[in-house]
Amino acid sequence: MLQFSETKNGEVIATSLSVKYFAEYIDQTNLPSIDKKQIYELKVTAENSNYYYRGITTKILASDGEKYLIDILINTNSEKQMLENFTRTLSVGTIIVIVLSIFISWTIAKKAVTPVVKAYKKQTEFVQNASHELRTPLTIIQAKQELLLQSPGSKIIDKSEDIALTLNETRRLKKMITELMELARTDNNKSTIHKDKTDINKLAQEVIIPYQEMAKMQNKQMHLNVQCDKEINVDKNKIKQLIIILLDNALKYTEENDSIELDIHNRDERLFINVKDTGIGISDEGLKHIFERFYREDKARSREKGGTGLGLSIAHTIVKKHGGSIKLIHNKPKGTIAIVKI
Repeated sequence: MLQFSETKNGEVIATSLSVKYFAEYIDQTNLPSIDKKQIYELKVTAENSNYYYRGITTKILASDGEKYLIDILINTNSEKQMLENFTRTLSVGTIIVIVLSIFISWTIAKKAVTPVVKAYKKQTEFVQNASHELRTPLTIIQAKQELLLQSPGSKIIDKSEDIALTLNETRRLKKMITELMELARTDNNKSTIHKDKTDINKLAQEVIIPYQEMAKMQNKQMHLNVQCDKEINVDKNKIKQLIIILLDNALKYTEENDSIELDIHNRDERLFINVKDTGIGISDEGLKHIFERFYREDKARSREKGGTGLGLSIAHTIVKKHGGSIKLIHNKPKGTIAIVKI
């Protein structure tokens, strides 16, 4: 804190700081022009530095009867520096907040739009794949029917192969449409699960009997191992559909003398369904895409066997609706194992 006294004419007669440049500055300042009733500001420049002071003037009466003015000044450099630092920090902070706000807004917007874009792409891909898959059997049916029209006098026995092929494609087309409707209901959340206490042992026996007969006709072995000691709370029809899809795939992609095993058991309130075969198997790349709609590793082979590439997608949906998991792994030395946990 600085103190200096002056005469009424502004002449400095004393100062508490013996600093030459400050005294010279005061000498050059017209102090009487400063409002003595209010706090005032002073700026002193010396040696390329600025010094700021805040001052106030008061009157005193000396013992000799002379009146003097005393000015008390406080250095405010630290306050100004603090204010500058605060302003700078506030400006930088504001810029950072604005940048972060823009980035966060962009991230949130992108995250919000991503499911919409993904759903749109998925829907577009679904329509394209469905159109392609539906066009193939329709083309075959149309071609065979046109050939039949070219020979109106022919007997049925002469065109039995063409008729049989047309019927096969019709059945495949019907199956595909049914599966597409199932997936469409799932996409629209119209496919619901109705859980009830179900005797899995009895259900598995009912499902596997016709497949065991088909396996025997194709010179394949099919075994059932069911060990459920209590009823399980599941959607009976959906689980039946799931087992049929897995058995159908296993039967479809096995050769003569291959074996298929359906193993079902329960543990800790969970249902485990395993379908193991010694068939042609699937590649590592195929395992990554096996649950995608219309995915078939060998499309020509799948089409010959009546495959649509939708079965495992439906199986995946059924398992997810039950809150479970499904995966396919390699069976050693050959074949595939489907593992379901519900």
